[in-house]
Amino acid sequence: MANQQQQHPLHSRDRPVVDRLLQLRSPRDQDLVDLARLLQRYHNFPGAEDIQNDLRKTVKKWGLDQTSLYQRSRAVWAKGFRPNLAADDGLVGSGFDSASEAPTPS
Repeated sequence: MANQQQQHPLHSRDRPVVDRLLQLRSPRDQDLVDLARLLQRYHNFPGAEDIQNDLRKTVKKWGLDQTSLYQRSRAVWAKGFRPNLAADDGLVGSGFDSASEAPTPS
């Protein structure tokens, strides 16, 4: 059976973000977070090879590996970073913190 490639439902929304990231030499906090979230989104996805390849190129271009990118991204969040959810910039689900929504025991 041939390996079937799928079209990711957010491909058209993510492509411009990936193109922007590819052009950067010095990433800002938002850029690190964007790259980390997109790497997670497309990890092991059976398709969208163009985006997956460009994400890997971006990590390398910025002089990082995935481990260091994720460490830096976690540090950005730990400093209090929160996305501008009103901007509708494709940060689907990335601002939710379930710990802050936990019900108090009765």
